[in-house]
Amino acid sequence: MSEDRLPRIGISIGDLNGVGLELIIKTFSDPAMLELCTPLVFGSTKVVSYHRNAIDMRDFNFNIIQNPEDAVEGKANLVNCWKEEVKMDFGKVDPIVGTYAIKSLEAACDAIDAGSIDALVTAPIHKESIQSSDFQFSGHTDYLESRYKSKATMMFLSEDLRLALATVHIPVSKVSEAISSNLVEQKILAIHKSLKQDFHLPKGRIAVLALNPHAGDKGVIGLEDQDIVSPGIEKAKEAGALAFGPYPADSFFGASTYTAFDAVLAMYHDQGLVAFKSLTFGEGVNYSAGLPIIRTSPDHGTAFDIAGQGKADPGSFRSAVYGAIDLYRSRKGTAEISANPLKIKAKKKL
Repeated sequence: MSEDRLPRIGISIGDLNGVGLELIIKTFSDPAMLELCTPLVFGSTKVVSYHRNAIDMRDFNFNIIQNPEDAVEGKANLVNCWKEEVKMDFGKVDPIVGTYAIKSLEAACDAIDAGSIDALVTAPIHKESIQSSDFQFSGHTDYLESRYKSKATMMFLSEDLRLALATVHIPVSKVSEAISSNLVEQKILAIHKSLKQDFHLPKGRIAVLALNPHAGDKGVIGLEDQDIVSPGIEKAKEAGALAFGPYPADSFFGASTYTAFDAVLAMYHDQGLVAFKSLTFGEGVNYSAGLPIIRTSPDHGTAFDIAGQGKADPGSFRSAVYGAIDLYRSRKGTAEISANPLKIKAKKKL
């Protein structure tokens, strides 16, 4: 392959009853996107035809290929992964449809493992429809962690904010017991590594949000921040990370303090994402930091309520593609720098 070729971005189509294919079609109907990357969508011609008709975009055409190696630059490529008919019903949870979402994901991962694509963008899947005896993961991240024997840190990206989560999809009642000093330290160091490797920020500043209101008010509203979160921050500092906090979450975002940092670590899902989505909704990107592969996705779900109606906004999905391109180029640059380090000559003794 030519070294100056466009990045090849593999795309899994997500739940067939959701908005995934609508987002993909709308994104790559813009010719400017094909000047930035070569997309490879893993699905089937029959499924695509069903979605095109539903959203009245019959003029959009994929370049149909059987093997990822045959992708053509300047075109939106569709890797035909199955030929059988699949019964679809927009907005419905269907475990049979869910198996095809997994087929698309596995085919895309096979391609990235083979070096046929450079990064992966995943359209939204439905956590209920994907469950089966063969697939017992809560979502993309769990599956990718298992497949690549790595621990991912869920990070959300926008132009002005990088936000990671210490805990993800667990009940609020379980958050406090899930937070430990070791977890806080590990997440800070994972963010530190990602800032260096993925964003070329070797001295990136990381803010850590407090678990309790007002950071516990010196123990009046809980001891977790002084007994657990703060020691985790100190351990991460000792390991080389520029970490600060814990900061009360409400004033941190309300006073725009986040603009002084390169990344933010939130203790739980809604603590971070309510603020992130309020600031960036429609343009945010979900990034699985820490994996050996690059994987991004839009910051929303299957949107069953508007599936098949042509109403889906492709903004976040388009941003996920942009993010995958940027991360690929950044990692490539990091690898090139690391492969040819300057040799430091030993000083001669006088």
